[in-house]
Amino acid sequence: MPGIVIKPRARILHGHDWVFSSEALKIFGDPADGDVISLKDGKDRLIGSAIYNSKSQIVARRFSRQRQELDLDFFKRRIALAAAYRVRREVDPKLCRVVWSESDGLPGVIIDRYGDHCILQTLTLAMDMRKDLITNAIVDLFGAVTIIERNDAPVRRAEGLDLRKGILRGSAATEIKIEIDGLKFDVDLLNAQKTGLYLDQRPNYRVVAQHAAARRVLDCFANEGAFALSCARAGAADVAAVEENREGIAAGKRHATQNGLKVRWMEGDVFQFLRAAEKAQAQYDLIVLDPPSFTKTKSGLRDALRGYRELHLRAFKLLSKDGLLATFSCSHHVSEAAFAQTVVDALVDARRSARKLHRFEQAPDHPVLPTLPETEYFKGLLLEMMPGR
Repeated sequence: MPGIVIKPRARILHGHDWVFSSEALKIFGDPADGDVISLKDGKDRLIGSAIYNSKSQIVARRFSRQRQELDLDFFKRRIALAAAYRVRREVDPKLCRVVWSESDGLPGVIIDRYGDHCILQTLTLAMDMRKDLITNAIVDLFGAVTIIERNDAPVRRAEGLDLRKGILRGSAATEIKIEIDGLKFDVDLLNAQKTGLYLDQRPNYRVVAQHAAARRVLDCFANEGAFALSCARAGAADVAAVEENREGIAAGKRHATQNGLKVRWMEGDVFQFLRAAEKAQAQYDLIVLDPPSFTKTKSGLRDALRGYRELHLRAFKLLSKDGLLATFSCSHHVSEAAFAQTVVDALVDARRSARKLHRFEQAPDHPVLPTLPETEYFKGLLLEMMPGR
């Protein structure tokens, strides 16, 4: 088997699973892009099997500490282990992320399941080349499910892959109905954002809604309205939702009608809305901030933190004396510590004091590897303003 000899002190020797191009001491055996290769240290000891791509900054991604080929049995075994893990964590096995890339030993593979439909993403070259094996494994494990390819994520370009989407197996029906905590949603699996719905927020809709009764709620970056609808169903006195995307608003309105709930929808930029609301001296008792990622690169970190600080400053100024803020970040390059400090800085700027009621973490179907920080991207806080301070 061809492979790479790793430089001393490379991060993979300390538990990480990636090899960057600068960490390769020697490449032997003339591997082709997409091949399975062996990884060895400077003393010729095997440290695992990996997938190889010379065109990527990450030239190798380890998927096993043993010598291992990527065949049908391997994919069936890894996907079955991932699905069983979700069951043990009491996640609905038919509405969850079944495979989360390196966290389940399948670098670059994401599988989301919505009942009889599975969404597949293959974000690394080697896994994309073995897409048929992966789809065969899914069918063997889960039966005659429809498998939809959502390989339209820009991150594929870093692997030299084009962007595409379509139906790989099963029926042509890609618009389905699902239910979350009694709320009904229409999901367009082929065209909606990400892979259909933000499954990573699913446990948090209930947590936030528990505090919504009789409160004036503002849901910012509302997308299709899951937080807004959850709060309305929990007995909120008034619910307003702000979203820039017109399609998201249209979907949110349909969901509100389907569930017999009232939400006031406003189309526009959240930052502009918050500034205008402050001038109008508006007040809310519960504000939800769930923005898209503010940066996809390390170089954008400073601007991202500046954006988070302004966003939270505006929100704190609109909260009533004992109001609540549920705030989230899905920016991987913004650490939990940096995010928390930015919230603190905004509190100081707004001359407010708050207590922490809850710390939001990644959902159990998006497990985190402590040795691979790239598997963790999600963080959040639920804060309660302190009256009289």
